[in-house]
Amino acid sequence: MQHFDYKPRGVCPMRISFDLDGDKVHNVSFLGGCNGNLQAISRVVEGMTVDQIEGYFKGISCSGKGTSCSDQLATAVRAAYEKEKA
Repeated sequence: MQHFDYKPRGVCPMRISFDLDGDKVHNVSFLGGCNGNLQAISRVVEGMTVDQIEGYFKGISCSGKGTSCSDQLATAVRAAYEKEKA
């Protein structure tokens, strides 16, 4: 299992941290942002695959920003997965 820290863009959290085991995501946490909502997202995605997270969260926009915390999570886990495959 590999640990990753991602600096999201255009959203409130300063960091998204997670572990990647193959294509399965574990231990997601956000530093900053809407604590209750982000705890919920972290619990919901526990054990999901990168594809599942992208399917649920990619493209969600918050307040017209063109991105959201969940969209940034989808971006982060895909980038980490692609890095691991390379």
